[in-house]
Amino acid sequence: MTLAPLLFALVMWFVGTGAVVWLDSRPRATFRTSFRMAGIVALAATAVVWATRGAYDATGAYIGFAAAIAIWGWHELGFLMGFVAGPNHTPRPADATGWRRFRLATATVIHHELALAATALALAALTWGQPNQSATLTFALLFALRLSAKLNLYLGVPNLSDEIFPEHLAYLKTHFGRPRAMNALFPFSLLLAGGAFWWAWSVADATSGGTATAATLIAGLAALGFVEHLFLVLPLRDGAMWRWASNRAVKPVVITGGEPNHGQ
Repeated sequence: MTLAPLLFALVMWFVGTGAVVWLDSRPRATFRTSFRMAGIVALAATAVVWATRGAYDATGAYIGFAAAIAIWGWHELGFLMGFVAGPNHTPRPADATGWRRFRLATATVIHHELALAATALALAALTWGQPNQSATLTFALLFALRLSAKLNLYLGVPNLSDEIFPEHLAYLKTHFGRPRAMNALFPFSLLLAGGAFWWAWSVADATSGGTATAATLIAGLAALGFVEHLFLVLPLRDGAMWRWASNRAVKPVVITGGEPNHGQ
């Protein structure tokens, strides 16, 4: 086992996220073209997953991982650009609590979550019974980490990490929970990411070839997910890492009287 897959996972995560932030921060007139071009890339990546599903070597693991990141990036653009989110595009009513609040919040993102779930199932079907599971495992882990992060934002965390949110999705911020020191889900979220890292690292340590490479890539992604969850509770802004990729000014979040003021 080498550290090269960990570095590859870090670079793919950094470049992929930076590309999404840059495209999403450009004028809205460019969104449709960017989304279509990204869709072509995602289709090509899906074809690559199918073509390399039998590749039982390190190269196949790298290709599958990169393809999953490309497909994921297309989904992220669809969400951040407002093409695929949910039927609810309105701020949370002040009197919405309990089940009603959860239902309204879910309706802001449900179409995107269903699209992600459908893609995960499609990748699983494409690679079912095949030796190269790198793409499927990568996408599944990204999906799990994303759901965990969204639920934590809904329940409330100290750091909303919303600096790079586009203005046309400002209504989503109103569905976040109030900033709080901790919520009941957060420790389990860390266990999820930490457990995924431990499992993947153990597999990588006990195997060789493509299996070890794929497992190390997954371990690297799980470690990044663990760190991203920590940003939700630490007094650090992960949005600052992406200012170089954004064409718009980053609006800080100012907490006044326990309610988030997003500078809108």
